Amino acid sequence: MKKDGHIHTPYCPHGTLDSFQLYIEKAIQNGFHEITFTEHAPLPRSFIDPTPQQDSGMNLNKLESYLNTLDDLKKQYRKDIIISSGLEIDFISGFEHETISFLNTYGQYLDDSILSVHFLQFQNTYTCIDFSPKNYIEFVEKVGNPVSVYKLYYKTLMDSIKSDLGSYKPKRIGHITLVHKFQHALSEKVDDKEEIVSILKEIKNQHLQLDVNSAGLAKPYCLESYPSPPYILMAKQLEIPLVFGSDAHQVSDLHQFYNELNKYIENGE
Repeated sequence: MKKDGHIHTPYCPHGTLDSFQLYIEKAIQNGFHEITFTEHAPLPRSFIDPTPQQDSGMNLNKLESYLNTLDDLKKQYRKDIIISSGLEIDFISGFEHETISFLNTYGQYLDDSILSVHFLQFQNTYTCIDFSPKNYIEFVEKVGNPVSVYKLYYKTLMDSIKSDLGSYKPKRIGHITLVHKFQHALSEKVDDKEEIVSILKEIKNQHLQLDVNSAGLAKPYCLESYPSPPYILMAKQLEIPLVFGSDAHQVSDLHQFYNELNKYIENGE
């Protein structure tokens, strides 16, 4: 069965206003049996979003409308496609208690969600590592070198996987190699195989799913999926449940590179 488990919506403050219906109709036309809308969850109240527009997460005041809209769409399209209500939850070091509180309040209304790392903490400040190449390079210079940034990313990612966020903790770990998004803007290539293997083994140990995310293939400084095919195959060998995600922030990106990645997910080729 064809599923896209990582889709954003008009509720995304840094996406487009493409309607839910446009996403859903395209999914049906492309033969998808199931989709999950995973809008960026509201960030913890006491966390200061470091992006210029402070638009990394949904406004908390709009969350109820988002969930109610999805409930209506589930009924409207119930004969055509399975629609799941979800969120992409940020794991932010130091804000675990607020995240647990949020999940305890809203987790019961979610069908399927993703836990992702976008923000890294260094010297008591936070940086959104996937915001822009310029921002990324500046962060590398601040931390010292690319290797140190990679290690900080994977440590934070490992913390997210091992974290006890309560009974509503998301079951899927998002784009585990997001630190690669601007890899071709770096002057050196970082060998992070050991870290990725450790991440996959811990995902297996924690009985979690893997977001096989195609968005990186469309990013000019990345040019690979999150993670790349060798690690998709490794995850498959570890019997980690794999869920394709286009990470679409506009309808034109929905299901991007599905066929290219599905051959690894389904057949292990």
